[in-house]
Amino acid sequence: MENELLQVSIRSIISLVTLFLVTKMIGKKQVSELSLFDYVIGISIGNFAAEMTINLDSDILHGTLAVVIFGVIAYAISIATMKSIKLRRFFMGVPTVIIENGILLEEGLKKVKYDVNDFLEQCREMGYFDISQIAYAIVECSGELSILPKGLYKNVNIKDLDLKPEEASLLANVIIDGKIMENNLKIMKKDEKWLLKQLKNLGKNKENILLATLDNNEKLLVYDKNMKKSADVLE
Repeated sequence: MENELLQVSIRSIISLVTLFLVTKMIGKKQVSELSLFDYVIGISIGNFAAEMTINLDSDILHGTLAVVIFGVIAYAISIATMKSIKLRRFFMGVPTVIIENGILLEEGLKKVKYDVNDFLEQCREMGYFDISQIAYAIVECSGELSILPKGLYKNVNIKDLDLKPEEASLLANVIIDGKIMENNLKIMKKDEKWLLKQLKNLGKNKENILLATLDNNEKLLVYDKNMKKSADVLE
């Protein structure tokens, strides 16, 4: 009996470590509102509880022990992370900068396992169809995206200012990761020859472009590939 309990204890710890490392490897966008560690603890305890409830052949003492072990470990980690910044960064993670001072950071996208389309979708969900309006974009430890718009684009009541707003228009992604999006160009009534000419005028090479967008007013915005190290974020 004691040997079985010891085996369950060891298997619980191994399972926790494995789940945490795998979840950390998958990336932040797999997590919603929870830290990676809390996410692993939650699904693990849920699985153990379901096993104890549904599988009548399983030893309830074993399942209870596993849940208790996970709970104790989670409690101990929460206490430790409150006292140690290094442990908090390891277990809970740190925010990751995606846009810094208006510059789209390729390194940041790789850290959170985002591709350009993932990021653009998140921005659109938050009401930013034109990322040139963004000063800073940060993926939080929970996987949520936080955006700080540039000064000119902060929320303001246009009516109160007695201004005539410009008509909004959708942006077409004409280059993603060095590849020309021919169908998007056709929708904008442009072709590859026109685009390459514009890039030449800007002194740009499409292979070195992470993202290029075009609006209905023929405004072409280019974001170069870069490996610039993102700045530290206040915790």
